[in-house]
Amino acid sequence: QVQLVESGGGSVQAGGSLRLSCAASGLTVSRACMAWFRQGSEKEREWVAFMDFDGTTIYADSVKGRFTISKDNAENTLSLQMNSLKPEDTAMYYCASRAGLGCRVNQNRYNYWGQGTQVTVSS
Repeated sequence: QVQLVESGGGSVQAGGSLRLSCAASGLTVSRACMAWFRQGSEKEREWVAFMDFDGTTIYADSVKGRFTISKDNAENTLSLQMNSLKPEDTAMYYCASRAGLGCRVNQNRYNYWGQGTQVTVSS
């Protein structure tokens, strides 16, 4: 049984940083497609970044240059380092994994989801 548990959310002022973590069980992070999504208030859930089994890493344009996705294979966790945060980054952030080969940006292609961790950025 796959379980993903996010942590690290919180409140921060614009320009600040946060680091989100996603602890995985039931799958091996190093061999999986792992992604971060987010959903702001009254908005649809959107893809943020993914790291594939071969290390391929892609970011949404809105976070490119500010966010960094990484895997800790020893701890079997996925992380998202978020710098230069903006109020528009305020959202519930979700960790997700896809069972099939190759990461996708379409959330419907992901099989496993965490419960989310809230990030609030004030101006």
